[in-house]
Amino acid sequence: MDGAVIVTGASRGLGRGVALELARHGYSVVVNYRGNTAAAQATVADCRRQAQEAGHRQAQFTAVQANIASSDDRARLVDTAYERFGSVRALVNNAGVAPQERADILEASERSFQELITTNLQGPYFLTQLVARHWLAEPSGEPFRAVVFVTSVSATTASVNRGEYCVSKAGLAMAAQLWSVRLAPHNIGVYELRPGVMQTDMTAAVQATYDSKIADGLVPQRRWGTPEDVGRAARSLIAGDFAFSTGSVIYSDGGLHLPRL
Repeated sequence: MDGAVIVTGASRGLGRGVALELARHGYSVVVNYRGNTAAAQATVADCRRQAQEAGHRQAQFTAVQANIASSDDRARLVDTAYERFGSVRALVNNAGVAPQERADILEASERSFQELITTNLQGPYFLTQLVARHWLAEPSGEPFRAVVFVTSVSATTASVNRGEYCVSKAGLAMAAQLWSVRLAPHNIGVYELRPGVMQTDMTAAVQATYDSKIADGLVPQRRWGTPEDVGRAARSLIAGDFAFSTGSVIYSDGGLHLPRL
């Protein structure tokens, strides 16, 4: 397949799950990471192994360190992807952070709010701008391209002990809508992929709490979500399986969002 998919925050968690799923289906992947080089290189090695086992020997993988909260790093990430692969076929805006300390909104700091807004919202918003500018400057007739914004059920579900996270994800949900409208005339699909309670290192500290909540019916499907769940959804969107559904919100939450009595 021509070009590569940029997956931000792909050294671990949901981003890693997306990268591995894409590798299994023959996509080349730019594994973006912020600081953990060893984890990023492990993801690259696992992607390469998955691709080879599936017979996709043409697929290529590279790790690129870049903090998406930094304008310079975002530019370097996109430039490196084009230099290495010649083109970019899709962007998965997955990278994000949680508050370093959960605090009631009466006590939460402006510093924490600013950090989450810069990383979770401003970063992917302007990374999408960079990639979109490349796409619109390329010759017409290019194949279907896609942007996937990985948000959270926190975009619409209030958690008063991590308000800055909820606000950043709500803003990202609107960013997906804005970019879907702007890019729709150019055969570019933009989607919001909205995970629920996912089993990753980000939720390891609260696993016991959510094990109990899930057992009590918080999630109708009665299990944690996994990086593989998100990976399969992202791959389907990138493949163009929902090419006439730009702007859609795709839930990966086991039914958590469903109103119930």
